[in-house]
Amino acid sequence: MTLAASRDGYGSALVKLASDPEIIVVEADLGKSTKSQNFRKLHPERTISLGIAEQNMMLVSAGLATSGYKPFASTFAIFTERAFEQVRNGIARPNIPVHICGSHGGIHTGTDGSSAQSIEDLAIYRSLPNMAVLHPSDFNSTEQLTIQLANTNSPSYTRTARNKTPVIYDELAASKLQIGKGAILAEGGDVAIIACGVMVSKALEAAESLSSSGINATVVDMHTIKPLDGTLISSLAEKCGCFVTAEDHSVIGGLGGAVAEHLVENCPAPLERVGVSDHFGQSGDGDELLEEFSMGMSHIVSAAQRVIERK
Repeated sequence: MTLAASRDGYGSALVKLASDPEIIVVEADLGKSTKSQNFRKLHPERTISLGIAEQNMMLVSAGLATSGYKPFASTFAIFTERAFEQVRNGIARPNIPVHICGSHGGIHTGTDGSSAQSIEDLAIYRSLPNMAVLHPSDFNSTEQLTIQLANTNSPSYTRTARNKTPVIYDELAASKLQIGKGAILAEGGDVAIIACGVMVSKALEAAESLSSSGINATVVDMHTIKPLDGTLISSLAEKCGCFVTAEDHSVIGGLGGAVAEHLVENCPAPLERVGVSDHFGQSGDGDELLEEFSMGMSHIVSAAQRVIERK
C-alpha cells in the first residue's frame, strides 16, 4: 500500500501549474507545511510571503485576482478562519477567484492538539455564497482537483491533510475526477457510504468488512462538499435506500449536514453520520484519535448496520 499526504498533492499541483505565468502563490509563513514552498523554490518572483498575517493575505490575494492573476493562498485550516471576514467580504461576496488551501484540518492532524485541529472549516466556507468547498482524499486526487481550480472563475476552499494516508487513485483515475461530481469507488445495493478526505480509505475498509457479513456497500468519495453532487445522492437513495456519511469534521454543517439537507428536501432516507460529535479534539496519534472519537473503520461498519435496520 502506497501512503502519501494530500498536502503533498497540493504542492505538486502548484508546480505543474507553474508554466502558467498568471499563477501566483501567497503564503502566511507556512509554505513548508502547506507545501506551497515547492512552487516558491522554482518561482520566488511569483511567490508572496506575508508572514503571520492571514487577513492581509486574503485581501492581497483578492487584489491579485482582480488584476488578472490566479492566486493560491495557503495556510493552516484553523488560521484561514482568522480571516473569515476578509474571505466573506473581500473574496466571496464580490465572487473573486481566489483559491484558498487550508492544511492540517481535522483531528487526524494528531499531535498539534485541539487548538490547531479545525473541525468546523468545511461548514464555515460551505455557508458562503459563491464558494466551492473541496476535501480530497489522497495525493493524486488533490493534485488533479487543484489543477482544475486554476481554470475556474469563482473562489474556493480546499482542505488538505498533514498525515500520510493510502493512495486511492492512480494518475489515470484521478484525471477523470471532476469538481462537483462524486466518485463511486465501490458498488453495492444495501447501503451507501459517502466519505471525504482521510475518511475515504476508512470507508473502503468498512465496505470490505461489511461484505464479509453479506452487506454490500456503495462507497462514494464526495471530494466536493459544495457544490454537492445531489444527482448522485438521489440515485443512491433509490438504489440503496440508506446512507452513512464519514468525515474528519464536525457532524454539524459539513458533509453529513450537506447530505442530510439534500435528503430531507429531495429524497428522504435514513442517515447515520460518522464524524466529530459536538466537541473539540485533543492531542494524540491521528489514527488513535479516530478510534477515540468513534470515527474508525469499525464505527463506520456499526453505523451501516444501524442505518440498514432503519430502512
